[in-house]
Amino acid sequence: MVRVEVTPSAHEQVLRIMEKQGKTGSALRLYVEGGGCSGLTYGMSFDKEESGDEVAYSSPDLKVVVDKASAPLLEGVKVDFLMGLEASGFKIYNPNAKQTCSCGKSFSA
Repeated sequence: MVRVEVTPSAHEQVLRIMEKQGKTGSALRLYVEGGGCSGLTYGMSFDKEESGDEVAYSSPDLKVVVDKASAPLLEGVKVDFLMGLEASGFKIYNPNAKQTCSCGKSFSA
């Protein structure tokens, strides 16, 4: 089973976005795809279907799912939401990343 930590600020922001987009009750899908400066990029979307994917995080009001191909690359990641003058948005801290680009949106493993 893959483990993902979602900080309270990220949890709250995901629920706000879900409500705004009419996706309440959906799972948050966290995945990795090819691209970016370092070779791999993070992706997040809302999905009603779990398609046999692993549940990586679960609370009464939010479930995070990860596909089997992304699971090894996302093991132990922390999803945070930052709001500041220099940077605002979701930030993923990945202990598996050997290198990350300066924007933090891509990595290599």
